[in-house]
Amino acid sequence: MNRIQVILTLDMENLPHNFPEILKEEQSVVAGWKSKGFLEHLYLREERNGAIIIFKDLTEEEVKTLMETLPFMKIKKSVEYFNLIQQF
Repeated sequence: MNRIQVILTLDMENLPHNFPEILKEEQSVVAGWKSKGFLEHLYLREERNGAIIIFKDLTEEEVKTLMETLPFMKIKKSVEYFNLIQQF
């Protein structure tokens, strides 16, 4: 079972005035991913400037396509993708 980790960093210095609305949209999208079973974990970063998201059973291209649907991608500072290999 493959895993892809995404590290999303937001541009906190340039947040739009409607950030609370964007946050609600974001939570809805993430809840949909969770219900479909391909979102394994979501961790908020301690600095509250982004998140670490771990997907399962998807290709990197599929993950990138999903990430483009996130409302927070409009205010991202950076996004990194890492294919993970579980060591037994």
